[in-house]
Formats: sequence, structure tokens, C-alpha cells
Amino acid sequence: MSELPEADREGELPSPRETFELIGQETAQSTLFDAFMGGRMHHAWLLTGPKGVGKATLAYKLARFVLKYGDRDSASAFNVTSLDVPADDPVSRQLLSLSHPDLLLLRRPADPKTKKLKSVIPVDEVRKTTKFFGQSSGAGGWRVCIVDSADEMNANAANALLKVLEEPPARALFILLSHQPGRLLPTIRSRCRQLPVPPLTGDSVNAILAQHGVALEGAQAELIAELSEGSAGRALSISQGGGLELYQSMVQVISTLPRLDVPALHKLADVAGRRGADDKFATLMDLLTDWIARLIRVGAQKGAVQAAGLPGEAEMILEFARIAPLDRWVQVWEKINDLVGRAEAVNMDRKLVILNAFSLLERTVRGEAVGA
Repeated sequence: MSELPEADREGELPSPRETFELIGQETAQSTLFDAFMGGRMHHAWLLTGPKGVGKATLAYKLARFVLKYGDRDSASAFNVTSLDVPADDPVSRQLLSLSHPDLLLLRRPADPKTKKLKSVIPVDEVRKTTKFFGQSSGAGGWRVCIVDSADEMNANAANALLKVLEEPPARALFILLSHQPGRLLPTIRSRCRQLPVPPLTGDSVNAILAQHGVALEGAQAELIAELSEGSAGRALSISQGGGLELYQSMVQVISTLPRLDVPALHKLADVAGRRGADDKFATLMDLLTDWIARLIRVGAQKGAVQAAGLPGEAEMILEFARIAPLDRWVQVWEKINDLVGRAEAVNMDRKLVILNAFSLLERTVRGEAVGA
């Protein structure tokens, strides 16, 4: 593994290009396969859906398939029936090492000096497309550009990509991944064929967990299924990163509101905010913002809440949804996400971020203003 972090790799989990079996997204796979075999391959695909449902894995499956076969006649000659390409195929090995001359991957780069990922995909990354598409394909076929994820491009990068999409080179294939397509430029969306990659079923999530050696039963399995919200990547991160324990501790701290149990909060912040615990910090903040998002949904639905979760949790969510108006909780959600974003950008003290986030919850439940 590279000593520099990779934006598309979660902790110690395999990266999407290392995953050859895509569970639970048969419809999306068939759509791409049929488009290629039917001669209807659009030059740009926008794969949309929640993070961790298989969009990047699907992008690499399509890239391997297109770069191996080149056209439908060649694929038909091999009697292929799916996007599958064996892991030991030369094309697969080249994509695994990101050494294939006809593949360009655009993602958040890492700073060689700080060994930290940048917070956005800068315009310099997108400008690589000029040289990439300006040269001949190594095999005289397709050239594939994967953008993972398009949501992370800054404004200049998005505009630079738009220019390439407006006048696509011959035999060019763009595969854009988006967790929140509404945040993309409408002109980018309009130049792509959108393909939804929906949340996974509980059975598919469990199958993927089992594939990675994670076996859960009973209440733990039910809680993971709820927290993952159909995202296998999220389920793996939670199950392998101590996420269940973090969630239980988080809910326990929240349950002490309107006056937080300060020692319990500091204990939680010490676990997730200490130096070197970046994965735990990311997991906790994801769990916290998702918990608030669930509370917001309950408020919007005027009291509808699932009984699943920890004992007493559903009742607590209902109570908090009544205490403060919906727009106040939306403001809290936005402020915590902003805190996390700034923490990543300027390397803020992680424990302080956690303490500030829970302070926002406390002030909201106590009816105090949360500031501008």
C-alpha cells in the first residue's frame, strides 16, 4: 500500500479497484453492460447514490470491461454475459496498480510533505485531462476517466471538467461518482447519463460483511443494518472501527441532556479525538451528524420514528424533535459539518471539535441560540 493516503480508501478496507465482486447492484451493472453491447455507450456516466453502496466498485468494473474488450464485437466473440473481468487479467492488474495508460483517476490528492489529503479536487488535477486525452490510446480504443467523487471538485475544477464534457474527445469515457448530485453544476449533470446506484438491502449488506469476515447476530446485526442505511462501506467502517461502541457511548452522552454528563463526554472525546485516531473521529462525527439528520427527518414527518436502535432512543429523538424547531436542528447539523470540514482543512484539535459539537446539541436542547 502507498505510504500516502488515498481518498478512495477507508482505513484498512480494500479500495474499490481491489474489489471484483459487486453485491446487490445487479440492475446498475446490467444497465451499463446492455448499453455497451447495444452500441449505446454514452460518453459520460454519472453514478449517483449514497456513499458506500458500490459506485466506485462499479466504475472500476466498467473501466476494466471497456479497456479489455474495446467494442461490442470483441466482447461478443468472447461470449461475455456481464461486466466481470478476472482479477488475473492483464488489464485488471494494470488498473489495480493504476498503471494502465488509458485510465485517468481524478480524486483528492495527498500532500507529499504533510501526508494529508487535500479537502477538494483542485483544478490542477482536472487539467490532467488535457494531456491524457491529447495522446493516442495505447490500444487504439477507449480512454477512461474516473472522477471519485465529482462532489469534491472545487469551482474551478468543476468548470474545467465541464469544458471537456462539452466537447468530448473520440472514444472517451467519463465515469463520475456523486453522493450528492444536487451539488453539481446543472450543466455537468445535463451532459451525463445519470445512473442511480441505490442503497443496498439488508441481505446484501450482511453478505458483504460476511465477505469481509464480519459476523454479527441479533441486536448488533439490527443496529448495524439501521446505522448503515444501505451502505456496505459504512457498515464495514462501523463494524471494524469500533463504531458500535462509539455509537452506544454517543447515545448515552446525548441521553444526559439538557445538561451533558461532562466526564462521560470527555471520555468519549478522548477515545475519538486522540492523535492517530482519525478513523474513530470520522466514524463518530458521521454517526453524530446522521443521528441529527434522523432527528430532522422525524421532525419533518411530524413524529414518525422507527422503533429500532438502542433502548429509549426512539423516544429521545421524538422528544428532541419537539423541543426545538426543525430549522434550528438543520442549523446545528450544518454547523457540525462545517466544524468537521474546518478540522480537516486546518488540522484542528479533534477533541475540541467533538466538545464543540456536543455543546451545540446542549445549547439547542436548552433553548439557547447556537450563534450565527
